[in-house]
Amino acid sequence: MQNYSKSGDVITVTAPVGGVVSGVPVLIGAALFGIPAVTAAAGESFELLRKAQAPLPKAAALAITAGDQLYWDNTAKVLNKTASGNTLVAIAVLDALAADTTVEAVLLQ
Repeated sequence: MQNYSKSGDVITVTAPVGGVVSGVPVLIGAALFGIPAVTAAAGESFELLRKAQAPLPKAAALAITAGDQLYWDNTAKVLNKTASGNTLVAIAVLDALAADTTVEAVLLQ
């Protein structure tokens, strides 16, 4: 197909202000969320993992159940279950206890 660039599992994007750190989830703009494959300074191109299952940081003292919708709090840089003011980015695939610091989740496209 002539108009096909790549699958979209990993995409090439430009690092936002402040840059990105390899393995640390990032929200670019209002809805582009993923996990950087490398560390990149602002304005540099980098590979962003968009389609994956991964352990992601979650809000403290928050219990999560498999199947819960997870929202990215771009100020605290964690997932939570609060839609208001946050961006829907993942679905929990395993339960996480309130004491856990991460939750196993699948990224939404």
